[in-house]
Amino acid sequence: MAFTFFKDYLLHRLTAKTRHGTHSPFVYKLADEVIYNKRQLADYNIIEAQREQLLQDDTMIQVTDLGAGSHLNKDRTKKVKEIAKNALKSPALAQLIYRLAKFSSPQSIIELGTCLGITSAYLSKAAPEADVLTIEGCPQTAAVARKNFEDLKSNNIRLEVGNFDHILPGLLAEKQQLDFVYIDGNHRKDATLNYFEWCLPKVHENTMLILDDIYWSAGMKEAWSAIKAHPQVTVTIDLFWIGLVFFKKGQAREDFKLKV
Repeated sequence: MAFTFFKDYLLHRLTAKTRHGTHSPFVYKLADEVIYNKRQLADYNIIEAQREQLLQDDTMIQVTDLGAGSHLNKDRTKKVKEIAKNALKSPALAQLIYRLAKFSSPQSIIELGTCLGITSAYLSKAAPEADVLTIEGCPQTAAVARKNFEDLKSNNIRLEVGNFDHILPGLLAEKQQLDFVYIDGNHRKDATLNYFEWCLPKVHENTMLILDDIYWSAGMKEAWSAIKAHPQVTVTIDLFWIGLVFFKKGQAREDFKLKV
């Protein structure tokens, strides 16, 4: 798997373009103002200080793994700092997601896969007027995330705990529309495609949907290909670590691959 992942990464680097290789005004603007904008912001410092605390936290918690290629629940004990080191999104990627959310100006955000809440906090700070709904499958991991939200005063986050497959349909039914959706966790083809399909009735012209780990496995690559080919999708941007999906009517249908 590691060899295949490296090969996919190398191929992406060789074939991806920069913003100057795109002919779409929308994608050029997104690349120029968001994807390649590396300016440091005060929000970054606040959240990264919280990450540093997690990286020093020796507390042991029971971790329940509901996805990542398995249909079976796996319980194991881990230190919080181990989870922070291995499972949290890197600062660069979390800050990119922050900028994407800020660019979108959403009123409604859904995140599947809270983990310890660092990316959730970035979403909260990026869109402080939005309702941020984040879902985590592991109760004890969710408890750590909830404490982080309190520390960071991320008061616009609603955290739900449970299996995505069981609780997501009901939570989506509460929403009139979906402005910004970040699908992370449970990296299985069928599950990913289900979540995508469940979201479709509520997407609109300005919805941004982000898929995490699109090169995680053969199944995830197949899911990404199927989503790109869906008739409601008009524009996709492959950033290797994440894939961006848009539903803009009147936009020329096109798939982009950009270096980050």
